[in-house]
Amino acid sequence: MKELKQTIIDDLLAKLNESPFMIVVNYKGMTVDEFSALRGKLGESDAEIHVTKNSYVKRAAKAAELPEDIGAVLAGQTAVVTGKSDICAASKAVKEFNKASGKAEVLGGTLDGKMLTLDEVNALAALPPLEILQGKLLGTLLAPAQNLVRLLNEPASALARVLKAKADQG
Repeated sequence: MKELKQTIIDDLLAKLNESPFMIVVNYKGMTVDEFSALRGKLGESDAEIHVTKNSYVKRAAKAAELPEDIGAVLAGQTAVVTGKSDICAASKAVKEFNKASGKAEVLGGTLDGKMLTLDEVNALAALPPLEILQGKLLGTLLAPAQNLVRLLNEPASALARVLKAKADQG
């Protein structure tokens, strides 16, 4: 039995080490169908939800060198959400599911080894998807270059307009 427990902890540790984030969710009162729906919603954002004993999560979190404060939110019927990339999409999926069903309450989490409060997880859920943020950043970075090109082309464009107007006059 002890080997089985260690295998579960090792598997959870591998998931925590692969993921830059962990979100702790209270799933009390959820039916199997609702839990499957949440799992599917998280799958769309490349995230997974795992149900295991809180003591196993605490051991795995300690081995992964996550903040000790995570133990404070691991109480009751909790599940752990992990993923490979975007915490915003995962937290948004949980928040939307909670809004629709009233179940799957976020208790807290971690991001890059730092503890996140409920408010911080909700703030991440309010952000637009990663692709949109990257697009906005790219647009912001390209704007000065576009303005420079426009400024450099303006004298030539003005000269061309003057010459065209003169040619049209005869």
